[in-house]
Amino acid sequence: MLYYHQDKYELAEPLYQRAITIDEKAYGPDHPVVAPDLIYLALLYRNQGKYELAEPLCQRALDINERVLGPQHPGTAISLYTLASLYRYQGKYELDEPLHRRALDIRERELGPDHPATAQSIYELAALYDDQGKYVQAEPLYQRTLAIDEKVLGPEHPYFANTLNDLAKLYLAQGKYDLAQPLYLRAITIGEKTLGSEHLDLATRLNNLASLYQDQGKYEQAEPLYQRAQAIRERKQKP
Repeated sequence: MLYYHQDKYELAEPLYQRAITIDEKAYGPDHPVVAPDLIYLALLYRNQGKYELAEPLCQRALDINERVLGPQHPGTAISLYTLASLYRYQGKYELDEPLHRRALDIRERELGPDHPATAQSIYELAALYDDQGKYVQAEPLYQRTLAIDEKVLGPEHPYFANTLNDLAKLYLAQGKYDLAQPLYLRAITIGEKTLGSEHLDLATRLNNLASLYQDQGKYEQAEPLYQRAQAIRERKQKP
């Protein structure tokens, strides 16, 4: 997992493959223990754009969990969520949406409407609509995600800040600057406090706020934000 989160995929891949081999030998190829191993490797391939390698792993994990755990088990919801995210990466929205809706239905029923995993599914459905420019459908889902995350995780959690940023982007895309600006500012404040002043997510949020100011012709406010975001990225790229 360490190599995965550091984007060192060439080091992570053989470890994930070895984990699959070990667990298949110890428990059998259709044991639920194998499914998470398959999902981790699938996510690694997804992040590299190797969708043709990721999809059969996602399908196999889903098949194991549906047969062994049952179609309404939270483990099955994880497999549905992972496969749906793979389709979203490829822009296959017509395949993505029913899987996310099914995962959300399972999580709401089995885990509850305010569970963080439920919020995760709501967020992904919002992002799916957002990607397609379906802002009317996306907005209430982002707002519901924010309400759950603020209640369960707290108002300074990174997930809460991420959703603030995405809802702000939705408003920016519609020219609703008065709604977008306070969300961007709040997301930046949370990021500075929880992620630090040199985090790439913070650079993205600074860049987004700069874009808002630029769209409004407020160039003197936009420029230092662009410069700060670029400086963070440059420092991160140094060996």
